[in-house]
Amino acid sequence: MCRLCLALTLAAAGYGTAAARGDSDVRTPSASVQTVPYSGPLQAPELAAQVASGDLPPLRERIPNEPFVVTPLHEPGVYGGVARTFEMDLNILVNTEKPLSIAADVATLIPSLARDWRWNAAQTELTIELRKGLRWSDGQPMTSEDFRFFFEDMMHNAEFTPVLGKPWNKTRLIVIDEQSFRYEFAEPNPLIENIFAQLGEVFFAPAHFLRDYHPDYAGRVEVDRRVAELGYLSWNSLVDSLARGRNVVPPYAPTMKSHYIVKRTPTRIVAERNPYYHKVDSLGRQLPYIDRVEADVVESAQTMTARAATGQVDFAGYALNTQDFPLFKLGERTSGIRALVWNRLHGSDIIIRPNYNVDNPRLRELYWQFDFRRALSIALNREEMNQIIYFGRGTPRQPTVVPTSAYFEPEFASAHTEYDPDEARALLDGLGLKDRDGDGLREYSDGEPLTITVEYVEVETPREITLELATTYWREVGLDLRMKPLDRGLQTARSTAGLMEMSVWHADRSTDLLFPAQPVWHAPIHVNWEGPQWNDWVRWYQTDGRLGERPPPPIAQLHSWWDEMRRTTVRERRLELGRNLLRSTAENLWSIGTVGLAPQPIVVSRRLRNVPDNGLWGWDTRWTMPYQPSSWYFATVGD
Repeated sequence: MCRLCLALTLAAAGYGTAAARGDSDVRTPSASVQTVPYSGPLQAPELAAQVASGDLPPLRERIPNEPFVVTPLHEPGVYGGVARTFEMDLNILVNTEKPLSIAADVATLIPSLARDWRWNAAQTELTIELRKGLRWSDGQPMTSEDFRFFFEDMMHNAEFTPVLGKPWNKTRLIVIDEQSFRYEFAEPNPLIENIFAQLGEVFFAPAHFLRDYHPDYAGRVEVDRRVAELGYLSWNSLVDSLARGRNVVPPYAPTMKSHYIVKRTPTRIVAERNPYYHKVDSLGRQLPYIDRVEADVVESAQTMTARAATGQVDFAGYALNTQDFPLFKLGERTSGIRALVWNRLHGSDIIIRPNYNVDNPRLRELYWQFDFRRALSIALNREEMNQIIYFGRGTPRQPTVVPTSAYFEPEFASAHTEYDPDEARALLDGLGLKDRDGDGLREYSDGEPLTITVEYVEVETPREITLELATTYWREVGLDLRMKPLDRGLQTARSTAGLMEMSVWHADRSTDLLFPAQPVWHAPIHVNWEGPQWNDWVRWYQTDGRLGERPPPPIAQLHSWWDEMRRTTVRERRLELGRNLLRSTAENLWSIGTVGLAPQPIVVSRRLRNVPDNGLWGWDTRWTMPYQPSSWYFATVGD
């Protein structure tokens, strides 16, 4: 075995070793990678050619001393090929890289960019040690400075982050050396490691690149010139766009992902193999296997569905709907595709969210009546929804965690899900909402029409057909619900401003990875673009009463439970507090669920290998993160 291959194999045997967490919530990961003698190329032929020509340094200088070793699902792959996908699926096929990651069980945390991480006894200090030798896609070292730059120059810069919420407003970052740094929290913060594993890429940025666009480094005059030249309104919007890879024109920021963007047009995005990628396979060969990814910019979900079904892409999932399964199965016979069935990690595929802080006093008062919320819930025929939308493969349920969660209780899912339109009518009558003009729709007691507009963006889950059915069910009990579709930009603006009367989203954050760390559907702790529900109470909580509106006692209780839940280091107490939040949602119907645990169609080319036949799909897992898409490859022609 070659010397480098042997070194990689030895490194693989210890890649999972991590310090004890002091909390049985998180299991200590371990791994043992079996290899066989291998004398073939350890990198893609195109990279070997660049090394030979002097355009790239040797492989041993491009990857860490202890690289992340991926054992492919079925077998080591071969280099080559261009993967075709859609823009919406680009960040799923070329998945994010973070300090920590998650195993396929969606429970075990493993090191990724980090070599190790450890807590102090009180779980107020988290030390992260990066792998030595990490490099950005442009070849520059990735070090502690990239975390410090984000923390101090972006997160704690008042222009970039005007309102910094808990716990970061009282947190320090201490750089120990080039590979190690420490977060010091004002109070125990044990769940933050879950966030580093799921959303960890937001905590670092390429400092060497972004300094040229930051006024503290490049000077205000020079930065203003660059901002104007690139068509942005402010330096912070430009830096955010560059850091997150959202800019539509060059320059493109370097990345730690398997592929980096080299070209954007209004219709296509092209990403090429990252020659400094930090992962190798079980034979010691640098990943990714696939040379290039080409993502078409397509706005129409119907067009994406048709193109996926006819074999015009190699991977698609984000915009595909369950009700199109028959079309994809037909494509298996004629178009060289496989139609896979994964399972969504959504407690409910659609949750209906009243805006309790809406600028409409009568509607706000009505939403606060439990009888009104119960009437909305029991007027929904969830069994019929399940048959029509999901072919009976989903589960009627309220928004709660998945059944495998340690926090799960069956009654949380089934609360107020019985279909009882007669009882719904009686509840509405009791609230003084009656049809006073004979048009079949209810009015307030003074005759003012009662209408509710629900705003939605058609993305990820079947919102439109769900709302069409909900509209029908609610009209049968005399309620006038009006649907208003939005694009993503308007959704974000109206959501964060709290302008919607009612909104819908999908209840992700339903696993033991994310629910305890981000119970955003169950407590007012986060203003988000997914839709307003209680923004004024969130702002009150996040700013200790400086902004927003003081919440009523039942909502203040949610805040109290969450404050203790995020701080406690005792697993049993955390489980109790988490169940309190879930029980409150079930009993009070703060939001209303429909059908959850639904099947998700995934369409892949028959030539794309190492893709699991069955998987878990959703934000909790970043869709494909546990399945290491950098190890997917194309079979040879004719195979």
